[in-house]
Amino acid sequence: MEITATMVKELREATGAGMMDCKKALVETAGDIERAVDVLRTKGLADLAKKAGRATNEGLVAAFVEPSGRIGALVEVNCETDFVARNAEFTTFTNALAEQVAVDAPESLTEGDAALFVQAWKRNPSVTVKEALGEQVTKLGENMGIARFARYEVAGDAAAIGSYVHGVGRIGVLVEVAGATIDRAEVATLVRDLAMHAAAAAPTYTTRDEVPAEVIEHEKSIYMAQAAETGKPQAIQAKIADGRLEKYYKDVCLLEQPFVKDPDKSVAQLVTEVSRTIGAPLTVVRFTRWVLGETYTGPEPETCGC
Repeated sequence: MEITATMVKELREATGAGMMDCKKALVETAGDIERAVDVLRTKGLADLAKKAGRATNEGLVAAFVEPSGRIGALVEVNCETDFVARNAEFTTFTNALAEQVAVDAPESLTEGDAALFVQAWKRNPSVTVKEALGEQVTKLGENMGIARFARYEVAGDAAAIGSYVHGVGRIGVLVEVAGATIDRAEVATLVRDLAMHAAAAAPTYTTRDEVPAEVIEHEKSIYMAQAAETGKPQAIQAKIADGRLEKYYKDVCLLEQPFVKDPDKSVAQLVTEVSRTIGAPLTVVRFTRWVLGETYTGPEPETCGC
């Protein structure tokens, strides 16, 4: 198989490894980029790829949380250029859409009577959301699409939702904590800090229990191969692999990551400290972290059809 410059560039961007190392890995794996990543990691030439953050689409991620802290939403709206993404009218539309998702609880983008696109637009109930999007296209002169939305609503009485949007809408996070309401200042600060932490540290899971078994097995195989490269006895190799698996958990699990505002303690320790302060046990239930334009499993962005 011919190894193209585009393939080398993609692997290099995914791993940070050198150009020649990337090319050799692609030759070894007959152009299979995922296997080439494993080859580079086994040789210690690449870290675990974190593709989120290298997004290319323009637009905004916006968040809205009701003052009660019981309902929150994230939305992503795409456009063609950064110029429009920074336009005040586009920003206003995207923020209003996040609020509408939170309040009106659509079940999908386009399918069914409860779809977001067919709901009356809160800022002008005489048009639908889809028609309001079309008006934005006409005003700003670019095609636009609603890529996705997420909505949280807490189930119990003692729970709180927090959000954080980084920069000019490039990263957005929702976090839910159970055990107390947002009326407590300490809880309000906590959910905000957790969302900000997730934006910066890019966790994949909340706890290690959420990591799929197949992912753990895959990581173990990489770490065992790395340990074998040392030539040390098998018992030592196993300890090396176990140590690297522990580090993996600290890299990808929210509660095990060092807290970005105080790296001397973990996020779990932060939650425990706040629990003691308010006299109630707190639990991080879930989080959603989006990067503008990232690859995700879901529907294609819905455009206005104009």
